[in-house]
Amino acid sequence: MILVTGGTGFLGAHLLVQLTNEGLPVRAIKRSESSLAFVKQIFQLYATDYIKQWELIKWEEADLLDIFQLEDALEGVNQVYHCAGKVSFVPSARSELMAVNARGTANLVNVCLNIPNIRLCHVSSIAAIGRSRLDEVIAEDRFWKNDPNNSWYAMSKYQAEREVWRGIEEGLNAVIVNPAVILGVCNWQEGTGRMFSQVWNGLRFYTQGVTGWVDVNDVARAMILLMKSNIVAERYILSEGNHSYHEIFNLIADYLGKKRPNIKAPSFLTNLAWRIESLRSIFADKEPLITKESARTATLSCFYDNSKLIREFGFSYTPIETTIQNTARVYLKKFQSEIYY
Repeated sequence: MILVTGGTGFLGAHLLVQLTNEGLPVRAIKRSESSLAFVKQIFQLYATDYIKQWELIKWEEADLLDIFQLEDALEGVNQVYHCAGKVSFVPSARSELMAVNARGTANLVNVCLNIPNIRLCHVSSIAAIGRSRLDEVIAEDRFWKNDPNNSWYAMSKYQAEREVWRGIEEGLNAVIVNPAVILGVCNWQEGTGRMFSQVWNGLRFYTQGVTGWVDVNDVARAMILLMKSNIVAERYILSEGNHSYHEIFNLIADYLGKKRPNIKAPSFLTNLAWRIESLRSIFADKEPLITKESARTATLSCFYDNSKLIREFGFSYTPIETTIQNTARVYLKKFQSEIYY
């Protein structure tokens, strides 16, 4: 039996489609307050046989911070895809980041260690590799160093990955993936979905930062590929390539039929923007669109080496322009139908 954590999330939903496309029964855990609406929409988009595949999923309520619920969820399981996690750059979320990402992963690893012949694929992040040397291409063998460029999110994912490596040392059969910034059809008010919404609403400013980018379906495909292999105790950067935020926003604008952002944001302007947005979020009682950490990240130029998966498996990535084109097409449909977020 296969277990997917974070099944209602961005990556988890796409992974569930691909697993059930192969006719595999899957157990997926969700928190009690989580909705299945987004997952159903992703299945309507990508499933070969929506109704049949949806019936292959058994949903169970479980919290990563409740080890007894995890033990129940993992009963009879021999493969775990650990997609659950929290992404945030808001200062008030720091304790929750460490709890969900680090302590939650520690709990999962501990339960897995008590189950014979279980295999784990842990979804980490390129952020967990660190950004201490921006003048070098970052590969899987880079060692983490504490650095002001590392966000709290990055630190929480680093701590989570350490728990998996600890489990591996204790005999856990596990492999780790470190996805770049993931793009694809998602909730347009969360994560990278906000990028499409910002451009749609008339984004004018851009930064010159560079990072890795990857299609959500490629991440799911790579995870399944690695789980079918005999690879143990390895991590893989998942990235189509390195692109500037300006390039990405220009492509989004082009495929949404909007004007490209044309004003380069200097450092003083980005610093002003996150401060203004912080005040606005307080009065609006909503998470800010820009924070000090996200503004800093958007100005950094980080280059990631994606050759390991390509070299060892002949893996081919979806061109990021194709990803943006396909995602924009679905985004535009939301103005003609209530089916999509």
